[in-house]
Amino acid sequence: MSTYTVIGEIQNSELNAMTAQAVGAITGIGGTCHVIVLGQDPSSAAETAASINGVEQVTAIRGEGFTTYDSQVWAEAIDSVAEQGHVTALATPLGMDLIARLAAVRGIGVVQDAIGISEEGGLSFNRPVYAGKAIQAISADGPTAFTLRGNTFPPAEEGGNAGINVVDHSAEPAVAIKEAIAQASERIDVSEANIIISGGRGMGDPSNFDHLERIADQLGAAVGASRAAVDTWNEIPHSMQVGQTGKTVNPSLYIAVGISGAIQHLAGMRTSKFIVAINKDPDAPIFKHADYGIVSTWEDALPALESSLSELL
Repeated sequence: MSTYTVIGEIQNSELNAMTAQAVGAITGIGGTCHVIVLGQDPSSAAETAASINGVEQVTAIRGEGFTTYDSQVWAEAIDSVAEQGHVTALATPLGMDLIARLAAVRGIGVVQDAIGISEEGGLSFNRPVYAGKAIQAISADGPTAFTLRGNTFPPAEEGGNAGINVVDHSAEPAVAIKEAIAQASERIDVSEANIIISGGRGMGDPSNFDHLERIADQLGAAVGASRAAVDTWNEIPHSMQVGQTGKTVNPSLYIAVGISGAIQHLAGMRTSKFIVAINKDPDAPIFKHADYGIVSTWEDALPALESSLSELL
């Protein structure tokens, strides 16, 4: 008997009623369900999901970051709590987008808008193609992310009493930062760091890298540099260089300060999960690749960042 993760969609603080249909589709093939709901306050939706027959566990992920939809943030939050295996959602615009993103995060196959599902001889699906003029049969090899068309499967009845687990996602960044600081007993090499703050020639003088060092101490981070900074100042060693002719890094957080974003530097850090850029030039190429861009001099931005981190920690 396989366990499936069902993503419950919330509308106006309540669980989408068609979630029971997704549960019905899974229990109809002998599977068991773990339902995940996300929202600023998903408690009501979680209670409704727990009352559906066939649901064995409900996880409610709550946090201010889920007031508006962001596919990457939501997919990573789901991935952090969902079991490895099959995951499904309703074939709504949100559900189809989220399932595709989650499939990409996990590196698994995706099937959209299924109208039939079976586990006989392995998981398989039927889905309409050519505007419904034909039905495509698909066999899944391994874990699969898929969506189910609404009003196609009989809903599971009420009467369940599943346990509810609450994950306070809003508290996790501070916890992660504190853990990183506790574990950082010495300066980390940039190739191994999960958080990197790098400076470029826009820092003006190598002595100003002291500001980056202080913030790195707060975050448990490594300090990097652009090739321009390394070539300009003997005080900045090549071991700190991030880029095509330096080190290629893939941290969870990369903070670029006074770095224009030349292609050589981007080649070494563009796969970072989250990029923050601080540059006084609003047309700097780095902003095209940053998740957050701050148009400011480092003299104004870094003291504010250092102060904010002190309050957070």
